[in-house]
Amino acid sequence: MHVPTICGHAAIISSQVIILAFGYGFLGAVLYYEILSPPDRVVDLWIHHPEQLTMVVTLIATVFSVINSILFAFSIKQALRHWMSQPISLVYLSAGVALSKGSFIWKPKHWLLTILTLFVFGVLRLLTAGWTTLLTPTYLLRPIQMQGTELDITGTAFSTLLLEEYQKQGFADIQGNSFEILDIGGMLSGVSAAGYIYGLPGTFNFNGAKYNISTQGIVPTIEDYSGSDGVPDANHVRLGFSGGNVTVDMGPILGKHTSMPISQGYSRNYSMLQQGLTANVSCRAINSSQTQYVWNTTNSSIIYTNPAPVNDSINGLRLWNVTANCGANMPMAQQYVTLVDASGNASVSGSGFLPSVVCPGPTDMNQTYTSFTILSQGFYKYNFLNATVCEVIPLLTTVRADYTNELISSEVISSTPFGPENVQILSFIAGVAKFQSIGSQGLKSSAIGDTLYSIYSSTTNTSITDNLGSQAQVYSELEAYWRGVVEFSATFLRSGFMAVGSFPDNTIPDYLSSPVNGTMYISTIGWTSQSLTYLLAILPITIITIFTSVCALYSIWQAWEEDSGYKTRFDASNTLHLIMASAAGSPTLQNFNKEGIIANDNEKVKLVVSDQDDEVKRLVKVDQMTPV
Repeated sequence: MHVPTICGHAAIISSQVIILAFGYGFLGAVLYYEILSPPDRVVDLWIHHPEQLTMVVTLIATVFSVINSILFAFSIKQALRHWMSQPISLVYLSAGVALSKGSFIWKPKHWLLTILTLFVFGVLRLLTAGWTTLLTPTYLLRPIQMQGTELDITGTAFSTLLLEEYQKQGFADIQGNSFEILDIGGMLSGVSAAGYIYGLPGTFNFNGAKYNISTQGIVPTIEDYSGSDGVPDANHVRLGFSGGNVTVDMGPILGKHTSMPISQGYSRNYSMLQQGLTANVSCRAINSSQTQYVWNTTNSSIIYTNPAPVNDSINGLRLWNVTANCGANMPMAQQYVTLVDASGNASVSGSGFLPSVVCPGPTDMNQTYTSFTILSQGFYKYNFLNATVCEVIPLLTTVRADYTNELISSEVISSTPFGPENVQILSFIAGVAKFQSIGSQGLKSSAIGDTLYSIYSSTTNTSITDNLGSQAQVYSELEAYWRGVVEFSATFLRSGFMAVGSFPDNTIPDYLSSPVNGTMYISTIGWTSQSLTYLLAILPITIITIFTSVCALYSIWQAWEEDSGYKTRFDASNTLHLIMASAAGSPTLQNFNKEGIIANDNEKVKLVVSDQDDEVKRLVKVDQMTPV
């Protein structure tokens, strides 16, 4: 028994097993945590210096691979030396030498040895690839479940609160900055929604948040997308909202691995299910037979004339008193002032007049109070719009809001019509529509009319006046416009009541809260248990460790039985050692022809060590052995 030799082989086994254990430990951590990400500092370095860090990982993988290969080669050499102390055929000797050098033999007559050496050769070549695959992080999306709350505007509790605000402030108190937001914000939302349906870019900004197309009636529930961080004063919250920080109550759901911190990653996207509000809008021409609307635009009078205008001063002003029947003989009137010349006439090509009257409920009293109507008509350059009625049916929705690249995009998942408990919200939305219809008309033009004209002109090759017989596109634009206004009104309402300072401690009461759920997707680098590649990557390392251990155990077993003569040095993979041993033993072999080489493969040889001098070694044929 040679104790140092046994200890050396045990060290080889231990080293190989430790390296393998590292690989399996790392793989086990990935499987246990499902997703394993490096620290944020490493992620940042990887994003900014991917080539350099990839090289570092490859170098580490190469070092592990080289250590595996060296330990394997050494164990093969030692096992082969022990084996040569017994009779061994030359083909087995050549196979062992090839393995110790990381090569293979090609002997069709000995196909098992050929396959074995080819297999080990391939596995050795895969070591670096296996370690590289195992250690190199990949780009991935880490999903984190999120939950929180937002303002619930669908129930009786909010309607009661809204009614209290009406009584406390009065709807007429929405003025100043808040009125401008309602007016301009509603117009921009309508323009964005109307243009998008015909391929125009549709991005709408409100309170620092950026929406794709329209707001869909939502308010941001993610802090990074909530927009303005200003703190509004007590007079500019709720119905007086004029911009400012909106309270966000959202956080991750901690999973089973609470000890693992949630990395920042290099970007974050969110997909949330939350409340929204939209509307089904249907616009159609008022036929001459539909006398129930009693649409009258003929009542107007000149209220100012200037016979001798100077420079660009006003020549004259006309007051319009536009009326309509909003059901049950309930007339509604809206007044407008437009610019005219000294004779009381407007410029047909340069002036535009598009009046609207908003009926706060359905014109058919058999319907429930869950919708409202808007009557409109265009004059002068807007004469492409005939007398029109638009029925607006608001809908409470559940939307999937995607927060990506600083943009909020929403998709309606489900919707329900308004109920009797939503009368106050309906009144508010109709009021916003009325603000918009009044504010959009100026002395010479209408923002609504210009929107319809511009979108039509930029998306078709025909003149809008050619469309008088079929106003399908104009009606479609108008429907989208009012839908955008309705959706904005809901976003304004939510923002005002969720603004900082709206509730004590900026906490929405439970009875006014609605749950919000979704997923945060962290773009980062790391390792995921969903990839089977890691299991394949560890296989070459496992196979080489098994081969190394088997060879080392064989050497330990042989060293246990051999005497001290085992201390002599001989390396079968060393060509010089084989030449020296062959020259000393002078084995008689056949010639280098095909038959001779085949015959020599089966010849058995043995490494004989002199009893008197262990430095003397001979490689002899078994049938030619004589005592040394």
